[in-house]
Amino acid sequence: MVAAAALALTAAACGADGGGGESGAASKEPLVIGMSLPLTGPVADRAKPGLEGYRYWVDEINRKGGMLGRQVKLKVLDDGFDQRTAISDYTKLIGQDKVDLILGTFSSDLNLAVAPIAERYKYVYVEPSGGADEIFERNPKYLFFAQPATTQKLPKQFVEMLKRAPADQRPKTVAFVTVDDPNTTQLEEILKRDLGALGIRTVLSSTYAQDATNFDAIVNRVKRANPDLVVSGAVAQDGINVVRSMQKLRFSPKMLYQVNAPTDPAYADGIGEGATEGILTYLGWSAEADYPGNREFVAGYRKQFGAEPSEDAANSYTAGQVLAKAVGEVGKLDQPAIAKWLHANTVETIVGPLRWDAAGRSQGEMLLAQFQDGKLRVIGPPSAATTEKVIYDKPSW
Repeated sequence: MVAAAALALTAAACGADGGGGESGAASKEPLVIGMSLPLTGPVADRAKPGLEGYRYWVDEINRKGGMLGRQVKLKVLDDGFDQRTAISDYTKLIGQDKVDLILGTFSSDLNLAVAPIAERYKYVYVEPSGGADEIFERNPKYLFFAQPATTQKLPKQFVEMLKRAPADQRPKTVAFVTVDDPNTTQLEEILKRDLGALGIRTVLSSTYAQDATNFDAIVNRVKRANPDLVVSGAVAQDGINVVRSMQKLRFSPKMLYQVNAPTDPAYADGIGEGATEGILTYLGWSAEADYPGNREFVAGYRKQFGAEPSEDAANSYTAGQVLAKAVGEVGKLDQPAIAKWLHANTVETIVGPLRWDAAGRSQGEMLLAQFQDGKLRVIGPPSAATTEKVIYDKPSW
């Protein structure tokens, strides 16, 4: 479906100039940045803070004079977490609305569909999430990932933690419960390989649809398999529902590594704050990280929205940082030149310095975090850890 949609754009794209020509500085009209986000649908709770991150970045950059001497304005559409709608939205934003620039949507599933559209029109596309390698396999020239690492490196610190674990506390068996998404399915493949190399045997692998809401049957199968470790490849609310089913069916694994969902601001309330203790996840950003501008971002976001920034908000802000830096250095709305600059340079951001390979994969490293005393603490790599404590045996629910 994605390939067919991209091919249908060929004729329309042939005359595209790649984003409003090469001027920009001479105009006093607002500089319009288009995007389509899943503001409704199953990941809407992640998209809301993501949009707030974009809005905070725009307000900040406008206070500093805008981009190329122009105030910045967002044009936001809602794709409802639907690939076809996302394709249509970005096609409209670029081909019909002729926005000056674009920024990315959320999830590997949507970005797998949208990235080829940006590539066809030769628009720089900085995505705040969506690290599945499938997105980068065609070696795009205009795609850039705004987190420290793609899915290829995502589980590295979790595996390293298991290597360091005392032999009697290292899990011997693992079960995978994974949403059907390019990012999470790739993560499962990597972990099966790496955990198998540590002698951790897979006893169950179950994949569910993105619109699934009831996980009792899956969790019952997991409970019967009785693994030491459960790897939950979730996206948003589904991760909360998986844990709720575990609680309902009185199954509490010794170790739970769950991706994406634990960084949702609603996660602790969704499963019960006391139930978070010991749960592991990865982080692309930490409020405690000592990177330039990070403390100011946290304080400013808190003041503007009356809440702590989530990782989604930080990722959106980072995507904006990357785009603004490149446009400022190039000095005009020249999409090929902006892409060329990003491929050749490193950008300092609130998630650390970002640089990219030829296909737009970021070349940094994700953090490993664990809920301890109600907060996500960084436990890996050791050089970035905010605590030396590691809970290997999660308290029972």
